[in-house]
Amino acid sequence: MAVVDELIRIEEDNTLSFGNYLLDSKTKLSDFAYEGDLYKVKTFKEITKLEKNGQFLYESVAGTAVTGFKATEDSVKMNVYGTSDTQITLGVEPESSYRVTVDGKEIGVIKTNLSGKLVLSVELDEESVRTVEAVKIV
Repeated sequence: MAVVDELIRIEEDNTLSFGNYLLDSKTKLSDFAYEGDLYKVKTFKEITKLEKNGQFLYESVAGTAVTGFKATEDSVKMNVYGTSDTQITLGVEPESSYRVTVDGKEIGVIKTNLSGKLVLSVELDEESVRTVEAVKIV
């Protein structure tokens, strides 16, 4: 299992890893500096949230661990670990369309709402890791 014991860290490839779905109580870490921005993570078995400079970036219900997280202006890519199927919400561009893939297989084009939230479901279990990518359609 790929939980992040320190709650959030920068990997050697300059991506972020965060979340610990094994915790029984909500735990958070604020003011984590990465590429000139401040990140806040809240995580435990029921939910994992990530904010960047006070803005919503990621949420999963149930809690997850995420590795290789990289968000750019036009895309988000990550590896997701957990113990059960989960709903993931990403904070991206409002009123935009994103081509979403899980493990390289397209699950469809998802349009964001006025607040820029993109919602998808991912099947997870203790043995699996899923690579999720959302790319903005220009």
